[in-house]
Amino acid sequence: MTAQVEKRHPLYLWAWRMVRLDFVGIAFGALFFCLSLTPSLLPRDWLFQGLIGGLNAAIGYGIGVFIGRMCRRFLLRRRSWWPPSRSVLYAMKAACVALSAGACLLMLIPAARWQRELSAAVGMPGPETPGYLRTLLVAVLVAGSCVAVARVLIDLIKTIARFFIRRWRLHDEVALFFGTAIVVALVITLVNGVLVRGFLAGANRVFQPQNHTTRPGVVQPHEPERSGSPESFAPWDTLGYQGRNFVAGGPRAEDLTRINGRPAKEPIRVYVGLQTADTDEARMAVLLSELERTGAFDREVLVIIPTTGTGWVNPIAARAVEMMYNGDTALVASQYSFLPSWISFVGDREKSMISGRQMIDAVHQRWRKRPPERRPKLMLYGESLGSMAGQAAFGWLPDISEMGFSSVLWVGPPNASPLWRAIIQRRDPGTPEVEPRYDNGRTVRFTQATDPAEIAADTAGPWEGTRVLFMQHASDPVVWWSQDLLFSRPDWLREPPGRDRSPSMRWYPIITFWQVSADITNAMSVPDGHGHNYGEYILDGWVAVAAPEGWTSADTERIRAALRAMRTDLDDD
Repeated sequence: MTAQVEKRHPLYLWAWRMVRLDFVGIAFGALFFCLSLTPSLLPRDWLFQGLIGGLNAAIGYGIGVFIGRMCRRFLLRRRSWWPPSRSVLYAMKAACVALSAGACLLMLIPAARWQRELSAAVGMPGPETPGYLRTLLVAVLVAGSCVAVARVLIDLIKTIARFFIRRWRLHDEVALFFGTAIVVALVITLVNGVLVRGFLAGANRVFQPQNHTTRPGVVQPHEPERSGSPESFAPWDTLGYQGRNFVAGGPRAEDLTRINGRPAKEPIRVYVGLQTADTDEARMAVLLSELERTGAFDREVLVIIPTTGTGWVNPIAARAVEMMYNGDTALVASQYSFLPSWISFVGDREKSMISGRQMIDAVHQRWRKRPPERRPKLMLYGESLGSMAGQAAFGWLPDISEMGFSSVLWVGPPNASPLWRAIIQRRDPGTPEVEPRYDNGRTVRFTQATDPAEIAADTAGPWEGTRVLFMQHASDPVVWWSQDLLFSRPDWLREPPGRDRSPSMRWYPIITFWQVSADITNAMSVPDGHGHNYGEYILDGWVAVAAPEGWTSADTERIRAALRAMRTDLDDD
């Protein structure tokens, strides 16, 4: 009867095999799902938790299937008591399913509580337990889809192996080896050559049209100190969405005069977009022409700002330094991509580093041609991918001072940033990874603080010469995400937790990697001082590395109040 059914209804049996599950795999899948519910860096809603839980459950299922088969083949084979009777085997399977389902349901109760604790720590409302139960449904759908895809690939391997056996009389294991190699090669080619490139091409088509638009309320500047003005060598319509926001925004001389109580200069903002010129070299030539045209090298400070993916410059960082120096500033930035930072980081981080190095080298070479007494203070700012791009210009820490930079502020550096990683690895013994010290803080400092007084304490003197400051929250997944999380526990999870990281967070192989990966998607959606949102505390970073002579804490609070008053029109990447 079975043979007849198989002969007449092969699709029916194939579908049944797709549904049939391995019970050791179910147990491991449930374990991985339950562990994925434990706290990570930032709170997650039920939908994101369901996605991550389902992915981890599918991975756990695959591991369980492998372990089960190895045990049956090498440990239980030829045992007199294995396999047990059919009734005992059915009871074992039923118990496995019941315990796994029950554990998953029960684990959602403390999971919802953990998410409420994380939400409270960052000042956000947390989920209610009944609503959080939807996590399990999403996880089942995601895990089921992943297992189905894996089984289709396994069936494809077997089909290819059977073809080799019939055609060339290959041994079973040799045929399976060739079948596996072919499918793996096809999958890698599909992912790298088709899916990734197709995703990047599709993302370009999605985000490139926005580059041609202008945010409501943003109008072309008429001050000659701004790129995009009628006198500019960089036309307004070539600057891109974020470039137009940058040159049109910020305080004017009259605003600074009112804020600081003394006559101010008109701040200089120089920017070139991807469409300003056809090549990188041509764009740098326009950028240097803009610096000369606006008189940027005659200002007190010149700030180079490698941008994030879309060409975004943090408005708080730009406005803070302009207010501190009462407009006697020149800020310069350039665009290298249409894509948001997270896509640029995944798809082409090298492009950001090349772009940052080109801009820094071009501006620095022109700056060095001026007599030393007529050079402005050379400063560098970078946030997120812009921090990584800025670090690419320096082989090692002494290069920063040798090139003449007086102040460097890097905020939320990605874990793959070359200089940051080198300093972290060589930090002073006994100092934690989340807030290390290097060379006893002689040139570079780190702060995870979310309070102005604590930032001031972390950056207090003596601190002579070039000052380099890294701002990195303990809960910032951009800083702590790394592929190493898959199979290696990092120091920051061995050490006592940072200021805003949950002490309940633990490292689990594979699972923690996907948890922190999910946290990246939520990194900017938390209040100031948490995750990847550094907010007004960037002002305190500027004060630490580049405070004007005679600066006081009262000056800092005056600028802070002015920044808060202007935050209604800030834009995010």
